[in-house]
Amino acid sequence: MAEEPVAERGVLSAPTQIWETAVRQAEVIGPLAEKATVGLADADEAAERLRISRRQVYVLLRRWRAGEGVVSDLLPGRSSGGRGGGRLSSEVETIVQEVLRTRYLTRQRRSVAAVCKEITRQCRSRGLRVPSRGTVVRRITRLDPVSSLAAREGSEATRPLRSAGGVPPPVTGLLEQVQVDHTPVDVIVVDERHRLPIGRPCLTATIDVASRCVVGLVVTLEAPSATSVGLCLAHAAMDKRPWLERLGVEALWPMSGKPHELYVDNAAEFKSEALRRGCDQHGIALRYRPPGQPHFGGIIERLIGTMMQLVHELPGTTFSSTAERSAYNSDEQAALTLRELQRWMALAVACYHGQVHETPSRTPAGVWAEKAAGAGRPVTVTNETAFLVDFLPVIRRTLSRSGFVIDHVQYHCNALRPWIARRERLDRFVLRRDPRDISRVWALDPDGTEYVEVPYRTLSRPPISAWEQKAAAARLRELGRAEVDENTLFAMVAQMREITETAAVTTRKARRDRQRCTEAPSRPQSEVTPAKPPAPDVGQDDEAGARPFEVIEQW
Repeated sequence: MAEEPVAERGVLSAPTQIWETAVRQAEVIGPLAEKATVGLADADEAAERLRISRRQVYVLLRRWRAGEGVVSDLLPGRSSGGRGGGRLSSEVETIVQEVLRTRYLTRQRRSVAAVCKEITRQCRSRGLRVPSRGTVVRRITRLDPVSSLAAREGSEATRPLRSAGGVPPPVTGLLEQVQVDHTPVDVIVVDERHRLPIGRPCLTATIDVASRCVVGLVVTLEAPSATSVGLCLAHAAMDKRPWLERLGVEALWPMSGKPHELYVDNAAEFKSEALRRGCDQHGIALRYRPPGQPHFGGIIERLIGTMMQLVHELPGTTFSSTAERSAYNSDEQAALTLRELQRWMALAVACYHGQVHETPSRTPAGVWAEKAAGAGRPVTVTNETAFLVDFLPVIRRTLSRSGFVIDHVQYHCNALRPWIARRERLDRFVLRRDPRDISRVWALDPDGTEYVEVPYRTLSRPPISAWEQKAAAARLRELGRAEVDENTLFAMVAQMREITETAAVTTRKARRDRQRCTEAPSRPQSEVTPAKPPAPDVGQDDEAGARPFEVIEQW
């Protein structure tokens, strides 16, 4: 059985002078309190010895007898309203507690004044004595601080008040645990052709807990989803040398392999069927952080925060907030394409691996090399496409004579013919589709052994994204079409792309014209400089003389 806590009672907290006074009083009051009756003569004698009044002697006597017969009973300010607690009547106490529960302990966070006003109203309506403001404040201070703060500001606000217990068990092996998370990148990127701003991309990153090495990184223009998680896992599991060569980056990134455990938060994309089934398929344990405790994923959070601080040095950054951005025009200053941002981040990660990390007091690359030499290098994935398919969104469809139909688009190939002949005896097929390119799907054969790639039934159709398909279908419905067919859908996508191309050219021309008009009044016509050449490659100097890759050296 747990021992009951022992109160300190002022033995250490009382000031020296007050404590010494209480000791002298105890020497007189203690023997006096043992008498059955203390007459006026005894009280006057004690008052003279202590140099206090007779009334104060009787007060000290009552406190000594009501207490435990120790010196701290005589310390000033120790009263708690009598032996039993508060002095309020039971009716008033009930009103105070109910108002605190229904008015004070709510997310509306009413003030003490508002609470006192409501208590006064209820007490007067029932003819009861109104408690003072100090009494109400004391009742509030007696509330449990953790539950009180959680009721008023939410559970996240109580983190500084809670114990630091519940620390996850230590992770020592490579890829024993990998943390993954998303974030919008604090920079605007431009398109490849017209160098016009197209928005903020999203970053999905994975980090190995044991070595603090970044094992996977994906930058896309799509919102975070199970697909981006699958792309990042595929990037983590594969050999990165071919990927670095395609980007034109000369850097070492040997960290790769299939993780044993994936540690994620409780976002919807981490609970999708595609992610759960993909992890099951490849023997990856999926583990979730405790709800309301983001510090359990602090390693990946810190990595993302560090990378965003570096991104703030790039042209077109949005910074962390509107106040920090101030008058900086992110769209006008944007200079990097999505591919160039990927190259920049690949180099940034390579530099990060060579910097001494605070926790192990070593470089992540050094820790990885040492652990890989001792336990062997992790197993990498050779077929990236086959690995990625297992993490793509799951769609279930019935097979017909013309193949599969998904969102008004038909898919067919010769490999489906044996299944079409016995389709009446088959259940719905499991299909996988990459939302970035819906020109093909992967159909799981009825035996569940392998996937078959099934393209458009009409091969002349251009590759489009699922976002474009949905936007076109919504636009057709707005135009009053009761049904959407494949021909009109692809025609609508073509029109939407044409509008985008035209708008991009018009915007670019308007920017050049506005720049010429701005420069013309300040100099003679003969001295006006030619139009600004196309935006330089990411490896060239920008207008301000800064090189975007130079910021990597600051990591």
